[in-house]
Amino acid sequence: MIQAEGLTHYYGPYPAIQDVNFDVKKGEILGFLGPNGAGKTTTMRILTGFQPPTRGKVTLDGYDVVEQSLDARRRVGYLPETVPLYTDMSVTSYLKYMGTLRGMTTGAIKSRLGDVIDVCRLGDYRKTQIGKLSKGFRQRVGIAQAILHEPQVLVLDEPTIGIDPIQVVETRSLIQDLGRNQTVVLSSHILPEVSMICERVLIINEGHIVAEDTPKNLAEGLQGVERLEVEVGGPAAEVLPVLKKINGVNDVTHTNNNGRHIYIIQAQSGRDLRDDISQAVISNGWSLRGLQLVGMSLEEIFLRLTTHEEL
Repeated sequence: MIQAEGLTHYYGPYPAIQDVNFDVKKGEILGFLGPNGAGKTTTMRILTGFQPPTRGKVTLDGYDVVEQSLDARRRVGYLPETVPLYTDMSVTSYLKYMGTLRGMTTGAIKSRLGDVIDVCRLGDYRKTQIGKLSKGFRQRVGIAQAILHEPQVLVLDEPTIGIDPIQVVETRSLIQDLGRNQTVVLSSHILPEVSMICERVLIINEGHIVAEDTPKNLAEGLQGVERLEVEVGGPAAEVLPVLKKINGVNDVTHTNNNGRHIYIIQAQSGRDLRDDISQAVISNGWSLRGLQLVGMSLEEIFLRLTTHEEL
């Protein structure tokens, strides 16, 4: 549905993004993740035809966003980081106006308006002046204008920034519902948001794509070792050296969580040490209270890829 090839954009002499390449399949929810200033918003603007790239090409449903701009824009809905709302208009009047700008007929706007208001849960506010709405409900109005013309692609730039926790949960749920029928590109620097909503993650840092995969595959590729979390009922001073001596164990760290002794074991890649660990614990007369494989969190992946420090 979306293909980006060699995207590069300069602000004066400074590159915001360089040689960015990726694609998004039809019906996919892609998380575009990166720290502030990494180039997320610039990429979103280029995808939606808001600004052309200095170099490179984007096609959306086969249409070049620069050479065939109108055809591409008809197929995309865009929620920018700062939502362009007319605060003196009511919700209904604003959406009708936006439909007109989109080239929709009066009949098409009328038939679509009720569905959009229902989907975005704006029924109680359809006659309310936008300037009197909370930030969360303004975000909903912004999403409503983005989906009014039933686009195949929805691009959301930081959709939950600045809204309260309850509204964040509701907005995320709305995005997941929309993702059942549309291709969604979600830009964010909020890690839990991406992990909860997106099927695939693309990480950008300093204008370059540094990783692209599912969080699970990224964790496996970066980790290089298997990690196990083990809870043992026994004296830590005795348990720790026994676990460290197991063949194939690279490292063991211990935490005491309100009397629960938890050990994180770093095992050599490809080694399944669960039987060896169980045997070592039980043969020493300790109780094995928990044993599970654990992967890297999205936070750890993000830090590994966007900082120069070792975790």
